[in-house]
Amino acid sequence: MQTGDRIQSQLSRYAAGLTYEQLDDETVHAAKVRVIDTFAALVGGFAGEPCRIARDVAAWMPNPNGATIVGTDLKTTPDLAAFVNGTTARYVEMNDVYHWPGSAGGHPSDVLMPIFAAAECAHTSGREFIAAVVLGYEVYLRLSDAVRTPGFDAANFCCMGAALGAGKLFGLDADGLAECLSIAVIPNNALNQARTGHLSMWKAAAAGQSGRAGVFAALLAQAGMQGPHMPFEGKDGWNDHVARGRVTFDRFGGSETAFKIHDTLIKPRASCATTISSILAAEKAAAGIPAVEAIEKVTVEVYERAKIGMGTGEHHWNPDSRETADHSIPYVVAATLIDKRLTPASFESERLWSPKLRALLPKIEVVAEPEFTEAYERLPVEHRTRVTVALQSGEQLTGYAGGEAGDLSQRQSDAEIEEKFCALTQGALSSEGTKAALTMLWRLDAITDVAEIPPFFNFA
Repeated sequence: MQTGDRIQSQLSRYAAGLTYEQLDDETVHAAKVRVIDTFAALVGGFAGEPCRIARDVAAWMPNPNGATIVGTDLKTTPDLAAFVNGTTARYVEMNDVYHWPGSAGGHPSDVLMPIFAAAECAHTSGREFIAAVVLGYEVYLRLSDAVRTPGFDAANFCCMGAALGAGKLFGLDADGLAECLSIAVIPNNALNQARTGHLSMWKAAAAGQSGRAGVFAALLAQAGMQGPHMPFEGKDGWNDHVARGRVTFDRFGGSETAFKIHDTLIKPRASCATTISSILAAEKAAAGIPAVEAIEKVTVEVYERAKIGMGTGEHHWNPDSRETADHSIPYVVAATLIDKRLTPASFESERLWSPKLRALLPKIEVVAEPEFTEAYERLPVEHRTRVTVALQSGEQLTGYAGGEAGDLSQRQSDAEIEEKFCALTQGALSSEGTKAALTMLWRLDAITDVAEIPPFFNFA
């Protein structure tokens, strides 16, 4: 494909040229960690209502030569498997996240399950899958750094990362990947209304839909479909109408440039990343509370982006869904002070609508602390929060998180990754099954066909 579109050419040529052999050992390990983490998040979210709905719809379209709906033995088309598995991995809010000064942020692991669906369908090796995952992350994260447009969802980056990762596994060359990218870019631009105000179950499905669109674009390109000309830099293209300005990539991972997958953060709690420092601080304060009824006031001091995004607006004090609750600082602090440690169960209906929690919510104030904002806006990023609980007795209890006091940015050990995997798969996998699945995923680079993986997760 001859294209005068600079961005299209840059991305498709980079995708075509990236191989497993270009990855250093640390990058291969980082990819394995995120595969393990994302599979764990999928198992943890399997019972969610939007995940069930997605499975039910996919069941109408079985395809024995397609890709597995992970957790079951059902196979469907790879694009529908991408939708179901991408939605399910996102639902419980335990997949990785990206916070970088000036970036759009997002959840780059949204690309992982769609790319896995393509890998399974194509019967690729673990090494080919790893390279495609690193590619998908690289595309997502470089776009996140280059584009921050109000009104558009970061899931748009997932669509492009998944398209190029899947297209590479389907055997497309640079010209085919350029067509694939164009088919992904022009028809699929998600709006951020999915994450604004009172949230619905589409919050998780938006990620699955973007992944599905990326895999579908790769399938079409593989079949010979041509995409629109000049998708980024054309007169009515993506740059002017979505990015709303010139998009520039100074570099991509490889050679002497580190791959961006290393910059993503593994979550220690099941909630929106911007609320996690508030949870960690509240857990420390909660230890000294004699009874929730003894609380007079709670002050949560956070960085400005957290205050604006998760601590402003009536919906954060009146959540009516799990999706709104896990994006609300007042809710997660209240639930943590009651439960002592926040878990996925802290968002179930019994807690969401409990009179005790509803009585506590109006007592919570969220304020921006300039010092914490400054720490958030520099490198390395620090997520600082202080929770102060004033008791009716006059006593004050304080919990602090961030930096050396425990930070979302801290790298987790392999043992911590495994502990999280075990916690999220408990009840779905047996003890022996958990060990077998972990062993399989840790040796991903030795697997000749990733289609061997889904049977280890057949628990439904």
